Amino acid sequence: MVNVDVVSLGRLDYQQALSIQEGQAAKLLAGETEDQVVYTVEHPPTITVGKNGTRDHIVAPEATLDELGFAVYDVDRGGDVTYHGPGQLVLYPVLHLGPWNNDVSRYVRMLEQVVINALKHVDVESRRLDGYPGVWVGNAKVCAIGARVKKRKNGEFVTSHGLALNVTTDLSHFQTIVPCGIVDKGVTSVRELLTTEEVSLFEWEHRLLDSFADVFQVSLNEKR
Repeated sequence: MVNVDVVSLGRLDYQQALSIQEGQAAKLLAGETEDQVVYTVEHPPTITVGKNGTRDHIVAPEATLDELGFAVYDVDRGGDVTYHGPGQLVLYPVLHLGPWNNDVSRYVRMLEQVVINALKHVDVESRRLDGYPGVWVGNAKVCAIGARVKKRKNGEFVTSHGLALNVTTDLSHFQTIVPCGIVDKGVTSVRELLTTEEVSLFEWEHRLLDSFADVFQVSLNEKR
């Protein structure tokens, strides 16, 4: 069984978290380590624009973003415009994909399955939606997925970025953007879906990691 280290970064600025995961990915790409690592993090209000995105999908005026304390970054993951913020649980798996047949499409499906299985444990039926990466409940996205892969000299892919699950997220913050450039669908959160239950980001961090271990068939070693 593959061993994966889990590093909880707590609440951390997006650029700082990006630097940490990129540093680990660089070591994997250079062959300086074989460690498999998953970072968990919660960001302050942040908008990221992926390689396939456009800042035209940021619809709030700059003055409004400043007032709300938003940071905006262009990033090298796939996808369009995404929001990160308090109450959203982000997983950044920095993995080399040899143990999973070096299959990037399979990797993305596995990330989606991690969330689908975790939600199923609380009787929420979620799904994939053809042509729209992520995890959906009805026509509302509860989890965004944006992976980035680079290739080692031996042809093995190394991953970065990952998934962002809305747990107790302030959904009004999504009104500042056209999420992922999709105009005809909504967003939701675990708290909105579980209206009769108390929802905790800490609890969902462990729930999601348990699901990750099951789907990826790995042993997790938490490093706090």
